[in-house]
Amino acid sequence: MDARATSADFHPAFHIMVKPSGSACNLNCDYCFFLKKERLYPGSNFRMSDEVLEAYIKQLLEAHRVPKVTVAWQGGEPTLMGLDFFRRSIELLEKHRRPGMVIENTFQTNGILLDDEWCRFFCENSFLVGLSIDGPKDLHDFYRKDKGGNGTFERVVEAARLLQEHGVEFNVLCAVNSKNADHPLEVYRFFRDELEVRYIQFIPIVERENEGGFQEGDEVTGRSVGPAQWGGFLIEIFDEWVRRDVGKTFVLNFDGALAGWLGMAGTLCIFGPTCGLGMALEHNGDLYSCDHFVDPDHFLGNILRTPLIEMANGEKQRKFGRDKRDMLPNFCLKCEFLFACNGECPKNRFIETPDGEPGGNYLCEGYREFFKHADPYMKIMADLLLQGKTADGIIKMLSDSESKSATRSPKIGRNDPCPCGSGMKFKKCHGRR
Repeated sequence: MDARATSADFHPAFHIMVKPSGSACNLNCDYCFFLKKERLYPGSNFRMSDEVLEAYIKQLLEAHRVPKVTVAWQGGEPTLMGLDFFRRSIELLEKHRRPGMVIENTFQTNGILLDDEWCRFFCENSFLVGLSIDGPKDLHDFYRKDKGGNGTFERVVEAARLLQEHGVEFNVLCAVNSKNADHPLEVYRFFRDELEVRYIQFIPIVERENEGGFQEGDEVTGRSVGPAQWGGFLIEIFDEWVRRDVGKTFVLNFDGALAGWLGMAGTLCIFGPTCGLGMALEHNGDLYSCDHFVDPDHFLGNILRTPLIEMANGEKQRKFGRDKRDMLPNFCLKCEFLFACNGECPKNRFIETPDGEPGGNYLCEGYREFFKHADPYMKIMADLLLQGKTADGIIKMLSDSESKSATRSPKIGRNDPCPCGSGMKFKKCHGRR
């Protein structure tokens, strides 16, 4: 780090995805990109030591200049560390916490090892749990299998029920792949109506075809979601969500996109103009630029040798963050939805644009269709929020507007009457830029 840098140059907050069990997992999901990372640490037992754990917690809390700090536990599968490891983490967080500092623990799990004891611990310590599940049984079990090749659906649903019984706040993380992407409403309604979850995040599986497991090559596997598939998946769910579930079911993808229409792009890291504030910490204290870039080229150092705050604010990581903006192709710079997308995640920028430029986003076609479709509705919700109202007001607007028509309008046209009932054309009312 530049010796002239001062504390004023440091980011006041950043995010670390901690992998205490490294890439070790008790499942063998076909599309998992992280299982191959074990090749980086041959012979390792993939267990974080107490020395690394305390160094991480101490350095994380010291580095933050904000009152709330998130500790994000991921994997592999973090439950493989056992409950005592996380009980120890709570002790260390309390030991190093400054007065007035609020700690939020998040925990991403496949749910296989969850039982009453785990759920009581999560509830007592206010953990926010992310549960990985890909939809109903036939869709979930297609790719999410255990080490014996068996489906895991029933065990994950049981984990969801246990979390609910113990009052643990949790959300669902659904990996959208070539199989379940063709069944968007079946997936969404299963989460909403059968699991009764209120918070959902959809993650598109874009798996590069290579042996190393790094971000290399321009071909994807057959498990990956297609660009048009991804756009259609989002559009179908959005059309149902915007007409009945706004304010009741929270879909992170839609909330993150809406931030762009509010001039606040970046509440979801993939849509931010730059990145670099979300790093990954391996079990032995090695720090990498991002969870998707755990590879030798993006190795920043080890927290037992170099303070976390220096690596997080060092020039290598700052350049990684700036490159997201600085390396955008002209096709993106001219796009009408740049304000919402900002080129999306750098890990997906490995194709040529329609103009033949490198750095095009593999999912661009799908995102453009989704943004184009969602644009009129996003404008209405943004306008409601800017007026100090709630976004769910759009539900009644659309219901009143569409009940006057014999067929439900799938999309608001610029010259259609505005759903708000003003009598003006949409383009002159809520559709104005």
